[in-house]
Amino acid sequence: MSNDSRKRPKIGRRDMREVASRNASGSGEPRLLDRVREAIRLRHYSRRTEEAYTSWVKRFITFHGNRHPEVMGGREVRQFLSYLAIERSVSASTQNQALSAILFMYKHVFERDLGWVSGVAAAHRGRKIPVVLSKREVRAILCCLSGTKRLVASLLYGTGMRLLECMELRIKDVDFERHQIAVRAGKGDRDRIVMLPGSVCRRLREHLRDVRELYEHDRDVTGAVVTMPAGLERKYPRAASMWAWEYVFPARRTFVEPETGIRRRNHLHESVVQRAVAEAVRKSEVGKPATCHTLRHSFATHLLEAGYDIRTVQKLLGHKDLRTTMIYTHVMDKGMLGVRSPADCLMDEGEDPDGD
Repeated sequence: MSNDSRKRPKIGRRDMREVASRNASGSGEPRLLDRVREAIRLRHYSRRTEEAYTSWVKRFITFHGNRHPEVMGGREVRQFLSYLAIERSVSASTQNQALSAILFMYKHVFERDLGWVSGVAAAHRGRKIPVVLSKREVRAILCCLSGTKRLVASLLYGTGMRLLECMELRIKDVDFERHQIAVRAGKGDRDRIVMLPGSVCRRLREHLRDVRELYEHDRDVTGAVVTMPAGLERKYPRAASMWAWEYVFPARRTFVEPETGIRRRNHLHESVVQRAVAEAVRKSEVGKPATCHTLRHSFATHLLEAGYDIRTVQKLLGHKDLRTTMIYTHVMDKGMLGVRSPADCLMDEGEDPDGD
């Protein structure tokens, strides 16, 4: 890597200028990032994917001195990806995401297929096993939480949902009679059904009574309506003001949508729960780097330890590939396939290997 490349701005600077956001011709056509967003939305990618892809496009442009991507190609892509691997030491998944974002832009915005980008310094990709909590550790963490945060954490552990999936739940998705929750447009835009744990039903009903009061206040006083999935509001204009579409975990603050001037209420932001769980892990003195996602890992592992079929667990987690679910067999209580250490067999035979 040349000395010039080391002087380039660091990835993730807040003051990144969105230069070259118009076409090279300088005409009044849509800005580049707007074109990227439009291409993403036409293909019904998730909001998170849209945020990630546009962020990588901006970083790619900034890395190359604010040159317009249309005048660049495979060589510049290789330089950027190698920079990420060598100087920024990003993970393989991060490097792959950056590559996917840039190739998407060239293919669907500029209609140029760069094909296979060879000669890239690849980031190392190791096989990681997930952090899993014991039942005692889960209980200790939950005891350090209260209110809405404890309810959310209990649902994450009791259903295996991802945090964002839980935050985006609507009233219509919770079925108390059947004891099930419908997860809509999860990872990969797939729907699935998960169980509603009986242990949280009472607290969830009490929580929804408070949400109902907030909904009625919006209806009668503030006039705020909930945010809606893309396209659905045009199809169902009144749905945003209906109780069925209210978020199970609404945010306390409303905002005015710049495009329409409509006052809206979004769901509770994920960072609120993430900070609460991080603090609970610290207070509980659990000696593991546990997060909200660790509760999902623990859910899957404890089901397998209880003898449930791995394909059932796969469906509950929403995994497309069974191999993804198989990783939890490596962290089960008795180890993979129930293999027992020969040292434990010595103890069964009355021998004390430590001589005590």
